[in-house]
Amino acid sequence: MPHRSLPSGLAVFPILALLLATLADDLVAQRAPVGPALRSYVRFDAEVLALTHVRVIDGTGASARNDQTLIVRDGRIVALGPAASTPVPAGAEVVDLTGKTVMPGLVMVHEHLYYPVGSGTYANLTESFSRLYLAGGVTSMRTGGNMNGFAELLVAKAIQRGEKPGPFIDATAPYLEGPGMGFNQLVTLRDTNDVKRHVAYWAAEGATSFKAYMNITRDELRVAAREAHARGLKITGHLCSVTYREAADVGIDDLEHGFFAMNDFVPNKTPDRCPGRGGAATQSMASLDPMSADVQALFRHLIEQNVAVTSTLAIFETFTPGRPLPAGLDVLLPSLREDFERRHAATQRNTQSPYARAFPKGMAFERAFVDAGGLLIAGTDPTGGGGLVPGFSNQRALELLVEAGFTPLEAIRIGTLNGARYLGRDTLTGSLAVGKLADLVVLQGDPSADISAVRTVQWVFRQGVGYDPKALIESVRGKAGLW
Repeated sequence: MPHRSLPSGLAVFPILALLLATLADDLVAQRAPVGPALRSYVRFDAEVLALTHVRVIDGTGASARNDQTLIVRDGRIVALGPAASTPVPAGAEVVDLTGKTVMPGLVMVHEHLYYPVGSGTYANLTESFSRLYLAGGVTSMRTGGNMNGFAELLVAKAIQRGEKPGPFIDATAPYLEGPGMGFNQLVTLRDTNDVKRHVAYWAAEGATSFKAYMNITRDELRVAAREAHARGLKITGHLCSVTYREAADVGIDDLEHGFFAMNDFVPNKTPDRCPGRGGAATQSMASLDPMSADVQALFRHLIEQNVAVTSTLAIFETFTPGRPLPAGLDVLLPSLREDFERRHAATQRNTQSPYARAFPKGMAFERAFVDAGGLLIAGTDPTGGGGLVPGFSNQRALELLVEAGFTPLEAIRIGTLNGARYLGRDTLTGSLAVGKLADLVVLQGDPSADISAVRTVQWVFRQGVGYDPKALIESVRGKAGLW
């Protein structure tokens, strides 16, 4: 349904903004439906809600504003301004948030609804993971690859119908992958005709994004991008056989894993061949200066071709010695938690790990790419060797962006408005503004002063419905890994 936004200048006239926004909202009300299965997790489901005396971080990178009032009607923000001059409508449910912060819900773009449970095998965890994402403040997400066919397409639709709790999901089709990976849950492409069939079939079944994987060829990627774009859909990639520059040239929209997967500077790389599963790329990046002329030229090329880059620092942290255990492990099945804890201990003993050097260099590359004008978006990739738990890892992603040199407000923008912009949903979500969906998070602390406050989630609102994160987490504690 088209979105009727209001002129931004009306934000300074709260009463007029409220009246006009209410009129527009009557036409396009979008409060999220709440079915019986959601009731035990819902704290707020009012037609009109007033969040008063709250600190507002709007997601644009602007400074926090204190003592604000935000009015929600039928799922949309209809007024936002100083508490002293923003009237509360009669009959509204009023929540005094003095001392607390409201910020946009996270928009994360490399997420998964599966998890490693054995050698080369990934379990379908659409039920538990969708709850955990929402509990952590994620109100919109793109799945960065699909190992289980229809599962995440169906759960995305069920969430939209109000049958299951979770964020809005941009659901990616199964991977576009050539021979060589060895996973028993991927269909291998043979040629460009397979690519055409793959894109046509999964788009018809409801996939809204595509992802190329490590052993795709340049011709296959070119056809995949062409076929996806013809349907108004985007394609991303975790690449190895194809360089970043080549991918930009054939039409890719996004590159996953920051610059850890960049093979452009690997010596003697063979076209259309992966020089090892990422190790060569990571070591090559670690030896480079992000301010060098060659790297800056690559940045400019990606920017000119409108290619975004997804930061997934949280997954690379798990490969790096000297880093802490991830948060949230206690929600996993005990056997999965213990398995990861053993791997983490082994990582700490591996003082020769290439990630000891590559991890900080990867951070520097992301900072330099943004400084050059690039669009950086964020995700977590809760697969790899395991250990990353949805929601908890998304919060960690923002903390790591700050460690990489971004200010807290910049990190929040990367994790909210930038993601919405990439998904083409920034007129609906990603920032707090009159006319947008009420996708927001209430925090007990102030992440503009201390980014770790993103962990103090009190409530999460998706399209105006407020969820209790503790109830969502407790519903899966010790069981994530089963369903």
